[in-house]
Amino acid sequence: MQIISSTGVKGGVGKSTFAVLLALKKAKQNKKVVLCDCDVECPNDYLILNQKLKNPEPIYQEFPKLNKKKCRKCGLCAKSCRNNAIFWVEGQYPKFILDLCTACGACWISCPYGAIEKKKVIVGKSFINKVKDNLWLFTGKSKAGISETGPIVKEVKKRAIEFAKKINADYLIIDTAPGAHCNVIHALLNSNKIYAVTEPTPLGAYDLEIILELTKILKIPTEIVLNKADVGNKKDIEKIAKRFDTKISIEIPYSEELIKAYSSGKLEKMVDLI
Repeated sequence: MQIISSTGVKGGVGKSTFAVLLALKKAKQNKKVVLCDCDVECPNDYLILNQKLKNPEPIYQEFPKLNKKKCRKCGLCAKSCRNNAIFWVEGQYPKFILDLCTACGACWISCPYGAIEKKKVIVGKSFINKVKDNLWLFTGKSKAGISETGPIVKEVKKRAIEFAKKINADYLIIDTAPGAHCNVIHALLNSNKIYAVTEPTPLGAYDLEIILELTKILKIPTEIVLNKADVGNKKDIEKIAKRFDTKISIEIPYSEELIKAYSSGKLEKMVDLI
């Protein structure tokens, strides 16, 4: 099974559109394909594919819970918290501000009295849709207010990989969130190939350089997808591609027909663009 990721730092360049087009194209070639939407804070592949999310499965994360019988009110937990998610006044019990907590575990590791226990909290859900006989969509979705969604991405991807192996899929296609933060790194790890999607604009060029720096560190083969290739000036994109010894492997022209297909959930008829 090949794991292929579609990513890009700048939002709105067509990263999800390309991921969906690629999944539809591979399915059209009679390959078994699993598309995994790892943009858990704002998933949209199901909308592009004109699907309603189905088969929800909860995703849990462990958060701290105070055992007052063991707590000595020493404040070590608050001092260990890098996110200031623990409020402590000398002589008082610490209070956890879960909206700021990333569930890193530093507090329960640092407590010498074992006063901080773990409690499971639902932080999101994963969904699975059978789009067609040989195409499945995995979608991750976090709950509002979760400050660190990297573990959710990691769990959704794990479930997608397990399912893809179970059905002997030929391709697992990952659609990452925009950016170059923890969520994106979790989604990109173990990919066989990455497509960095961008556009021929100054912002597109600037953000392309950031994502290519990241994929270079990850040591994952990367190619560039240039969306709306005939609209702007692609010289800056070509310079960056040359500097990183990366090729522009796919150029997608601006197309009103593509926009209409995207808006109506009928991208399948546009797969020849890639």
